[in-house]
Amino acid sequence: MGQPVVHFEIIGKDAKKLQSYYSELFGWKIDADNPMNYGVVQRDGNTNPDGAGIGGGISGAPEGYDGHVTFYIEVPDVEAALARAESLGGTRVMGPDEVPGMGIVLGHFKDPEGHLIGLVQSAA
Repeated sequence: MGQPVVHFEIIGKDAKKLQSYYSELFGWKIDADNPMNYGVVQRDGNTNPDGAGIGGGISGAPEGYDGHVTFYIEVPDVEAALARAESLGGTRVMGPDEVPGMGIVLGHFKDPEGHLIGLVQSAA
């Protein structure tokens, strides 16, 4: 069985504008009431009648970065997955990095065509 896509992410220059835009467009309730102002879109309430759907997040980019749109795959070991991605022709962008207070480890890589892909591992 393959590893699941568990999260999407939209990062841009104006977090509040993007959060408002996607909330209006798709009816998403976006909660950015957290220290990072990361707009969380919960999976609950955002699925089709068969239960398909994933949660995600919409946030601002660091100064000087245009942003990205990506998805995250849950893996048992971010470092091992990044090493495997590199061995297959991908390029490590970041990670593994533990997210303070969240209990998760993240990594990013670019596939051989330059698409940004996220990896997430539960620290538990």
